[in-house]
Amino acid sequence: MAALNQDQIQQIKAVNDQRKVRLSDGTFVPRLGQGTWHIGDDPAKRKEEIRTLRLGVELGMSLIDTAEMYGEGRSESLVGEALEGIRDEVFLVSKVYPHNSGLNRIARSCEDSLRRLKTDRLDLYLLHWRGSVPLSEMIEGMERLVKAGKILRWGVSNLDTDDMKELVRLDKGTHCVTNQVLYHLGSRGIEYDLLPWQRERRMPIMAYCPIAQAGSLRRGLVENPVVREIAERHGITPFQLLLAWCIRSGDVIAIPKASTEEHVTANAAAGRIELTEEDIKKLDEAFPGPSRKVPLDIV
Repeated sequence: MAALNQDQIQQIKAVNDQRKVRLSDGTFVPRLGQGTWHIGDDPAKRKEEIRTLRLGVELGMSLIDTAEMYGEGRSESLVGEALEGIRDEVFLVSKVYPHNSGLNRIARSCEDSLRRLKTDRLDLYLLHWRGSVPLSEMIEGMERLVKAGKILRWGVSNLDTDDMKELVRLDKGTHCVTNQVLYHLGSRGIEYDLLPWQRERRMPIMAYCPIAQAGSLRRGLVENPVVREIAERHGITPFQLLLAWCIRSGDVIAIPKASTEEHVTANAAAGRIELTEEDIKKLDEAFPGPSRKVPLDIV
């Protein structure tokens, strides 16, 4: 894919700026953001990864998701460097380890993330997954960070339906604005109960690995004859089709990772793709949704 000129960048950005998802606190964020798992691990790729993140922001993918776990802070440090001069254009998300989510550690973890990210606040702070710290204690820690201005809002990640029901029954548990979980065409388990439950509460899903993790599962998706036929008919790649499918409803946020400018450009362009009812029907037949409750898929 050839490098885009400024007019092309602005055209893609305009579409992504228009198509946003409303968090449960009323904030609007891009349907397509940028994930950073494994970004920052290879020093030889650092400059290219920084350029890629900055181009993604230019293309309207201004939500950037990272975590203290990713490279034990290396991802956050790279993101911090990438955001120099453009921090206010970005909706910045990071995640706290479960063992750091208690009242005795969460403030320090947040400060460490802020230092690596070279910023004074996070737009969204997530519990990375549920651990041994009581949810009530995690909530209190998050609320203290909000009061201190260190984070603007909080959410969770990798919580299944029963966990979410427990969360919102707790004091201030309804302040949770999103739940970040694995979701893609080959992993649709959340459609049985978690996704409908969150929709009832206008709490969007944030989908990680929206084009599946590298490996046999991803190959099975992108090499599937139905996926390839629909992609060819639209003049797009199978990966772009998977992204377009993930955000088809308008209330799911997808955070694909890209480590090259060509890759992030293709991701951003997926925001313009409109799948037909017939496309979705064919994909449903090839990759059926769940007919019963299945355990939450996690990687």
